[in-house]
Amino acid sequence: MTVKSRILMSVAAFVLGGAAPALAQTEIQWWHAMTGANNDVVVKLAEEFNASQKDFKVVPAYKGSYADTLNAGIAAFRAGNAPHIMQVFEVGTATMMSAKGAIKPVQDLMKEAGETFDPKSYLPAITGYYSTTKGEMLSFPFNSSSAVMWYNKDAFKKAGLNADAPPKTWPEVFDAAKKLKAAGYDKCGFSNGWVTWVNIEQLGAWHNEPVGTKSNGFDGFDTEFVFNKGVFLKHLTNLVEMQKDKTYDYSGRTNTGEGRFTSGECPIFLTSSAFFGNVRANAKFEWANAPMPYYPDAAGAPQNSIIGGASLWVMGGKKADEYKGVAKFFSFLSNVDRQVKLHTESGYLPITKAAYEKVKASGFYKDKPFLETPLLSLNNKAPTDNSRGVRFGSLVQIRDIWAEEIEAALNGQKTPKAALDAATARGNQTLRQFERTAGR
Repeated sequence: MTVKSRILMSVAAFVLGGAAPALAQTEIQWWHAMTGANNDVVVKLAEEFNASQKDFKVVPAYKGSYADTLNAGIAAFRAGNAPHIMQVFEVGTATMMSAKGAIKPVQDLMKEAGETFDPKSYLPAITGYYSTTKGEMLSFPFNSSSAVMWYNKDAFKKAGLNADAPPKTWPEVFDAAKKLKAAGYDKCGFSNGWVTWVNIEQLGAWHNEPVGTKSNGFDGFDTEFVFNKGVFLKHLTNLVEMQKDKTYDYSGRTNTGEGRFTSGECPIFLTSSAFFGNVRANAKFEWANAPMPYYPDAAGAPQNSIIGGASLWVMGGKKADEYKGVAKFFSFLSNVDRQVKLHTESGYLPITKAAYEKVKASGFYKDKPFLETPLLSLNNKAPTDNSRGVRFGSLVQIRDIWAEEIEAALNGQKTPKAALDAATARGNQTLRQFERTAGR
């Protein structure tokens, strides 16, 4: 080969090589609110997706608490630099829906990206919370949970209670708590985390009683709160009475008091099924969980529980190729085996029917029945207008209002009726304010 030929070949190789540079990956920004072990789950999922293909790279970023993440996402959208995916807790659903142009419905996203997507393949009790009344999915379910009753089996045995037959009704819980208190658990017979979620939102769904009109806000934002009567008043009256001698003892507005269960102080504790990881890691006694109690004189109770946790919202104003990456990531998350692994290792609820059935068929729940408890509660009966969930604007702020009034009743500053009257009236004022500002 002549020198001239070698030079020409070298030039050709350079030109051809330069004409086909390595394509850059399209980055997908994912803002979330997960800490500790849950943050590890988020990071691992992103890493697994990134390793499964070459075109897209999901970049997770922790943005603080659920409320902090929601506020940061809305501010970023207004500034024109929102992430592609934002994790929002369930109480932020109405706020996200009202932010005109800020979101891209997941059902539209998947269709436009050409990804296989059937809303009916997901568990209806979960997807119903994040869908329109027509069944159109707005966001993608991610870390879902529900309310359950955790109990200390060792404490039950000490108090002469059957540790394998936990209370099913509220009167049975009250009786068990009194016996536990007499057996040495004098600081707290029973308690709960997430005071309004457990004692208003979940209580209403479990007893098929409305928290508000218009299907708890699902049929329109112009709803009115109506929980100042019925099972809500009955329940708060009971809690107030038992707070006096610590048969029931208040543990705060959020989940900060959950350590009272794992420390052994409160032998019965109602809170999220997502508490599983902490219970497994920190409880030094034999434990189990059970469905939430119900009042036996309530017609049709128990109905079904409602979800907690969060979903993934896709933000508006992004490019088509970026949306394609988001859609592929959601398909990745929906994979049956991946959902099975996520559920059995982390305690998150599986979001698809196929994943749930596969875990069930494997016999997994025979040894770990506590992971199926929230699923059985969510699917106990077909959801009604009163038990699909709640969709109220400014619910983060409204929950604080409700908690203030419940605290006033527990402290003896107001009667239970006066507290719930104030909670509904103040809540309605906040709803009217939300309606005036929604979409701006």
